[in-house]
Amino acid sequence: MTPIARFIAASGLTNLGDGVAIVAWGWIATQLTRDPLLIALVPVALKAPWFVFSLPAGIIVDRFDRRKLILAADILRTLAYTAAGVLIWLSLPFDAPPLRGTDRPDIFVLIAFCATTVGMAEVLRDNAAQTMLPALIPDAGLERANGRLWSVEFVMNNFIGTAAAGLLLGISLALPFGVNAAAMALAVALVAGLQGDFRADPEAVTERKHWREELREGLAFLLSNPILRKLAILTGLFNFAFEAMMVTLVLIVQERLQLGPLALSAIMAAGGVGGVLAGLTNDRFVTWLGRSRLLQIAMAGALAFPLTVLISGPGTAGLAIICAGFFVSEFGGVLWNTVSVSYRQRHIPRRLLGRVNSAYRLFAIGMAPLGMLTAGLLTRFVGDQAGRQPALLSPYVLGLAVFVVTILVYWCFLGRAFAVEPDETPR
Repeated sequence: MTPIARFIAASGLTNLGDGVAIVAWGWIATQLTRDPLLIALVPVALKAPWFVFSLPAGIIVDRFDRRKLILAADILRTLAYTAAGVLIWLSLPFDAPPLRGTDRPDIFVLIAFCATTVGMAEVLRDNAAQTMLPALIPDAGLERANGRLWSVEFVMNNFIGTAAAGLLLGISLALPFGVNAAAMALAVALVAGLQGDFRADPEAVTERKHWREELREGLAFLLSNPILRKLAILTGLFNFAFEAMMVTLVLIVQERLQLGPLALSAIMAAGGVGGVLAGLTNDRFVTWLGRSRLLQIAMAGALAFPLTVLISGPGTAGLAIICAGFFVSEFGGVLWNTVSVSYRQRHIPRRLLGRVNSAYRLFAIGMAPLGMLTAGLLTRFVGDQAGRQPALLSPYVLGLAVFVVTILVYWCFLGRAFAVEPDETPR
């Protein structure tokens, strides 16, 4: 197996675990409470480390061998998933969850702690993986390599992972976390087999700077580059809106569609189809449309998800409408990610890649927990004022509004953002 194939296979396995977790974390929370604000706290615990730990992770990634950091992060996730599975198994069966608060605050807090541990390891792993990829592939092949990587990750995450989660939850609420632990352990074995020195600059022999100076250097590079800076803001706003909507998706499936966990898996799988197709074809779209026009189209595609949820009704017909919207949204999302990630990998110096990536993602992904908390508070407020169903839909109204305003403000910027580069010949 070639190094890049081993690297992609390991990423696929970790994303299998992430796909299972997307469904499992949310479903477990709804078995402990029906309170949207408390339900939001579990994914917040998973995403908050992106805001708290991103900058330190960037310094760490630029100081140490990135392969060893990936190994450490995946071992930590293996332990956290194992602990969560054992905790849930020992606590079963759960009583009927209350509409407000929870009868099992001890279990809820421990589950949130495990999610935070997984989230911290994910921050370190994802940063190290994105900065390690350019060492495995020539610059000219970055879009293609990132597209193939995203395709594998989407297959494992949105198809196999989410579909498996629905089946596993039907057997036991603890079983998804055991499967996650096994997937992470296999990924550790694959990455351990990669040979080479994957430090930021293996040949440089320089005195290490103080961490504050290293951090300032990374932040200064990001802030001085208008394209990187505005892409970070754009991605952050879209992540804010998207994660806000995802908070009540489980409850939308349960109470609005009146369906079970397999319906949630179907929605995620539909998004997976869109993501895989985008990952397999993104380099052709770049050649055909150019990066600027492609990012505009991808940004507009985000509108599909909130619109379809808002117009959907109960049953399988409503499920089909939401699946179609999520397909379009995720297709555009992967096009956006492969272009923006490849731009960062190509234009940021290797010695700074970890720190600039971390600063970029501090806002780009760090906005996600803020969106979740906002959705939880908004849902509780609207529920008190207008009832349960309007409350569950309120995050989608918020998400739609954020998308529309963002598109109006940044459409022209994206239209002129990218000069025609040597490997880009739009027709």
